[in-house]
Amino acid sequence: MEYRQFGRTGTRVSELCLGTMTFGGSSGMWQAIGQLGQSESLALVSAAFDAGVTLFDTANVYGTGAAETAWGEILRDYARDSYVLATKVYFPMGPRDRGLSRKQILKQIDGSLARLQTDYVDLYQCHRYDDTVALEETMGALTEVVSSGKARWIGFSEWPADKIAEALSLPGVAKFVSSQPQYSALWRKPEAEVIPVCEANGITQIVWSPLAQGVLTGKYLPGQPPPRDSRAGSAEMNRFIGRLLKPKTLEAVQRLKPVAEEAGLTMVPLALAWVLRQRNVAAAIVGASRPEQVHENAAAAGVELSQDTLDAIDDALEGAI
Repeated sequence: MEYRQFGRTGTRVSELCLGTMTFGGSSGMWQAIGQLGQSESLALVSAAFDAGVTLFDTANVYGTGAAETAWGEILRDYARDSYVLATKVYFPMGPRDRGLSRKQILKQIDGSLARLQTDYVDLYQCHRYDDTVALEETMGALTEVVSSGKARWIGFSEWPADKIAEALSLPGVAKFVSSQPQYSALWRKPEAEVIPVCEANGITQIVWSPLAQGVLTGKYLPGQPPPRDSRAGSAEMNRFIGRLLKPKTLEAVQRLKPVAEEAGLTMVPLALAWVLRQRNVAAAIVGASRPEQVHENAAAAGVELSQDTLDAIDDALEGAI
């Protein structure tokens, strides 16, 4: 495993981060996504530690608290200073519990800490921007969370660049250290505005969906139905992946296979190494359902793609979306 500087924190984190959206769901959408039980989750975490992963990401909304509860049970067997723990706040936890008001932030951090069985999280992230609450209120509440010792640092996910800049300009508040955007060879939007404003202000990226919801593994073939056990094969989950299953996209991804072979890689390390080539990326969040997937993902750590390979990736994916 390789490690990178995490924003302005002085802490280094593993290039790969284990995401936990698949942990512990028991109803509705979360039953399809969060399908892993405690024993399977424990095996994944053990494999991650074995592979040198030190960064773990979850959210209060995953499984409506179930993922954090699973984490609390698993991580209590590991030394608290042996990993960096991140969670998030914004999405609904009940009919009246959502958003980034002061009341909600202070309520939800306490709920997360209780489920996680810890006194603090390393990183507390705004899962989205809340345009129903004044930014000053949100940033003030996050500052209270940091000042109280319940979080060491704060971050955000999928905030627009102008709101990032506005938050950074507020006086007397805690400053963001991380951004969590969707980013992959098939989704490069953060390169236009978010990454530049972050890079200028010492904020690093922890990117989600670096495999484009599994499409960049190459397992979805043009003109063929998706595998039954895949995300696209699930009625509850495929609404998130539809735009990536267009024939032109799948055909373009298939053109990456000889590129990966030429580079001496499989498709997964190729896609992850592409994301990690971006110097502002501290880590790529990967999910897994089996321990061997964790080790396959870890094979991307430290891989440097040649310019010829990067050019070949661009050529293969031209017009894919």
